[in-house]
Amino acid sequence: MCEFNLNCYAHVILCFEKCYTNKVVIIIFLKIFKHCFSGTRFRPLSFEVPKPLFPVAGVPMLQHHIEACAKVPNMKEILLIGFYQPNEELNRFLLNAQQEFKISIRYLQEYAALGTGGGIYHFRDQIVSGSPEAFFVLNADVCSAFPLTEMLSFQKEHGEPNSFVILGTTANRKQSMNYGCIVENEESNEVLHYVEKPSTFVSDIINCGIYLFNPDIFQHIGAVFQKNQQDMLLLLGTEPTNGWHRAEAIRLEQDIFTALAGQGKLYVYKTLSFWSQIKSAGSAIYASRLYLNQYHTTHPERLASNKEGGPKITGNVYIHPTANIDPTAVLGPNVSIGTGVTIGAGVRVRESIILHGANLQDHCCVLNSIVGWDSTIGKWARVEGTPSDPNPNDPYAKIDSETLFREGKLTPSITILGCNVTIPSEVIILNSIVLPHKDLNRGFKNQIIL
Repeated sequence: MCEFNLNCYAHVILCFEKCYTNKVVIIIFLKIFKHCFSGTRFRPLSFEVPKPLFPVAGVPMLQHHIEACAKVPNMKEILLIGFYQPNEELNRFLLNAQQEFKISIRYLQEYAALGTGGGIYHFRDQIVSGSPEAFFVLNADVCSAFPLTEMLSFQKEHGEPNSFVILGTTANRKQSMNYGCIVENEESNEVLHYVEKPSTFVSDIINCGIYLFNPDIFQHIGAVFQKNQQDMLLLLGTEPTNGWHRAEAIRLEQDIFTALAGQGKLYVYKTLSFWSQIKSAGSAIYASRLYLNQYHTTHPERLASNKEGGPKITGNVYIHPTANIDPTAVLGPNVSIGTGVTIGAGVRVRESIILHGANLQDHCCVLNSIVGWDSTIGKWARVEGTPSDPNPNDPYAKIDSETLFREGKLTPSITILGCNVTIPSEVIILNSIVLPHKDLNRGFKNQIIL
């Protein structure tokens, strides 16, 4: 049995079904693509846990999507679409989510990786059963306030009833070219032009990877599929099955949005709320900060506070109830402490994620780092990284896509300790990546310890 790997770019889809009672039913899909199954930009963390299940602000990344979707009235079912065999960890997460949110969750397995549009089209019968009125598609590697109800209201107020909506936000001129760019009619918000990652500046409105569709989208995807099938037959000159999955591999952004732009079918809803991608481990710390700040309104019970006999809390901090923390420790801002973590006397933690079972011994210091599962940091040791945050002086700045190396050198970024790493006492680990099961005996700077 092959192992199902979620360490990749992913999608979630919400489907609304309009019944005779005018009741709205929602279906969510998680879409996984083959080209990014290894989660290379998330290593070594993705060795231990699928990327969408990596804890951000104390809960799995995907749970933030589910919690946002659960706020839409009358949610009925969650469908996950993927190419790989589901493993025990995914099944356990889905079972817990079903129990917590009282939602039915099913997994539909693709016969091949079919792309952002192809997977939806392949299971279109599952989506349109029950006469769906509309459905959402959400990238799972983004963090957002997920303004789903606002997008529904926007669709009713703008365009035709059968129009499609893209969630957009504003980026600065340079960074916009790293995303899908949208040119809109400023009065009607219709998408006039769409280009995915252009080589020159097109627009400062970018695609957030959150879409609102209705079943009419399958007509447009079907037309692309038929064209791809004809092209494959002409190219191969053999029986249809040889290139069938390649014909069904369809990308929403390049194959559908580009063609729909300017036809009065596609609109953009611009959000002023937070949004960021979670492509790398460094961006996970930034996403954790955004979600921890949102907890003030959505889940205030998850935020730690200063209590007698407890550690000193500065800013937004999440602490799992099973963590054992010395009252002289200082935590925050932007700190997430996982299950069973032990933190000794005088420890300082800031802008970091401490995963379950880690042991931070007396007077160590952890800054801008991710400490892996069951890792140990010795007394008076210092583990520090360089933050990957957007420019704080630019309100439209987004987090940059990190490259591991720059000019032949390791790019300074957050420090990452894989699982079961031991850092000795009184050493410094700076801007480094330590692979799992390493027992270090000295300090390191700007290195990957294999």
